Amino acid sequence: MVIKAEIEINAPLRVVWQTFSRMEDWDDWNTACRSCCIISGDETLPVGTCFSFVIRPLVFPMKVQPRIVKCDPAREVVWEGGKMGIHASHTWQFREQDGKVRLLSIEHFKGPMVWVGYLLRVPKRLHRLTIAFLQTLKTAAEACR
Repeated sequence: MVIKAEIEINAPLRVVWQTFSRMEDWDDWNTACRSCCIISGDETLPVGTCFSFVIRPLVFPMKVQPRIVKCDPAREVVWEGGKMGIHASHTWQFREQDGKVRLLSIEHFKGPMVWVGYLLRVPKRLHRLTIAFLQTLKTAAEACR
C-alpha cells in the first residue's frame, strides 16, 4: 500500500524545514496528529531519533513511535515504524524553487495486516490525514514568512 501527496508552500525552505522539524511544536498547528514529542534525539532529526505522535486512522486513536532512518536536513527525511502487523516507511522530500517549496510525502505500508486496512478503507483515511498535515504545515509555514 502506498499513499502519496504533494503540496506547494509559499515560504522559503528554511522556514518550512524549521516548522516541520520542530516536532515538539506540532500540536500548535497540526490537526492530523496529536501529542507529538521527541523521545530521543533532537529537532535536527539525526538518524536514530525516535519520536511519538497519536493519529486516528479509524475510530480509536493510535500511538505511533517511528525512528528516523535517514535525514538530509531540508531535503529528505525518512522514518520507519511498525504497529499491529504493519511496517511503515514515510519519506518527506523538500524541493525549493523560486522561493517556494514543493513538499512530497510518500508512505509505504507492508505486512500481513495491510489487507485488513484495505477492508476498513484505511488508505483513504490515511490519505486524508496526510493532506490535512500538509495543509496545516503550509498554513503554519506561510504565517512565519
